[in-house]
Amino acid sequence: MRTMGLLLGTVLLIATVACHSTQVRIPTAPVGPNEKSLGPTEGSSVGLLLFGFIPINQNERFERAYNQAVQQKGGTRLADVTISERWWWGYVINGYIFKVQGTAVAKK
Repeated sequence: MRTMGLLLGTVLLIATVACHSTQVRIPTAPVGPNEKSLGPTEGSSVGLLLFGFIPINQNERFERAYNQAVQQKGGTRLADVTISERWWWGYVINGYIFKVQGTAVAKK
């Protein structure tokens, strides 16, 4: 019985140490007459927080994810942008995964 309780507690702990945000749509300008849509794209970037206060790749993770999404299709910007974030916790390190999705746009 004790083993079963320990196993159940471990499973619950593992299931609750990571979270995912809801997706948020960012208002952007629509595709203009001098632009063409290159199709859907996405990018992601990871940042870490060591000991709860030492940031590692935290400040630029939003920009890196956006640039990765734009460059993946060879565009100049994104339209219909949706962002989300996942995060997890460890004893000495926390991870934050930022994801950008959208439609790549380039000039004609």
